[in-house]
Amino acid sequence: MLFLIILLIIICIALALFVLVQNPKGGGLATGGAGSNMFGVQRTGDVLEKGTWILLALIVVLTLSITTIAKTGGSASGVDSKIQQQLDKTPTPSPLGGGTTAPANTPPVTNDTTKK
Repeated sequence: MLFLIILLIIICIALALFVLVQNPKGGGLATGGAGSNMFGVQRTGDVLEKGTWILLALIVVLTLSITTIAKTGGSASGVDSKIQQQLDKTPTPSPLGGGTTAPANTPPVTNDTTKK
């Protein structure tokens, strides 16, 4: 799962770079320089737009995958299950918060204030 999270971060950074490179007026990588004339304005815009959509789709798929794995408890190690077992063994406190109760074999305490 850690691998998927790292991959998601890398794809998010790549998507941010793809969006920053684009220019809404048709500029971006397609403006200036003799090398960009080889592909033309339309072709460079298409590549950047398709790359943006592909990276966006990868982000959605990875996010859903990470969520599904996290909800199903897809931990590779048994640490989570050991912690859950220990939590299941611990007694739950009383909802009234009355403290401890006396054991069943102790005699009841009376409030007899008269001394003989």
